[in-house]
Amino acid sequence: MNEIAERYRLRDVGSIFLYTHEAHPGEHYPHLTSMDQKFRHARDLRDILGVTRPILVDSLDGACHRAYGSMPNMSWIFTRSGIPVYKSDWTDAHSVENAIEYFLDVTERRRARERLTPFRVERLDYRTQDHEGFFQGLARNGPKAVREFEKAFK
Repeated sequence: MNEIAERYRLRDVGSIFLYTHEAHPGEHYPHLTSMDQKFRHARDLRDILGVTRPILVDSLDGACHRAYGSMPNMSWIFTRSGIPVYKSDWTDAHSVENAIEYFLDVTERRRARERLTPFRVERLDYRTQDHEGFFQGLARNGPKAVREFEKAFK
């Protein structure tokens, strides 16, 4: 996502990362109990994963996360006026980039005075499953996170 953000920055597309909480807390990154702890976790996430986009930190009770659907890895695209034009319950770089390209094209078509009418669409996208990366993330949180996840899916 960093590469996409950088690539489209020159086309006036902004990108942020909203840190909500650890989906699978463990000994190293436990359940959040303070904003200081939450800020530390967000800084670690930035450093470990190399996030170069601005990171916003949700409130301790997760008000923003809940307001936008509570999924563990969502992506949203908003117009400059705050209208949501893309919502995905899982962040996938290909899907996000496809949507950005589409809406940049819409912007150009509007500038060319083409008359456009909005409509809603729903589609099913596919992503590559990265089991190794997922379990590395669980292990980073601690052995408890790994055990709880394995137990839940036995």
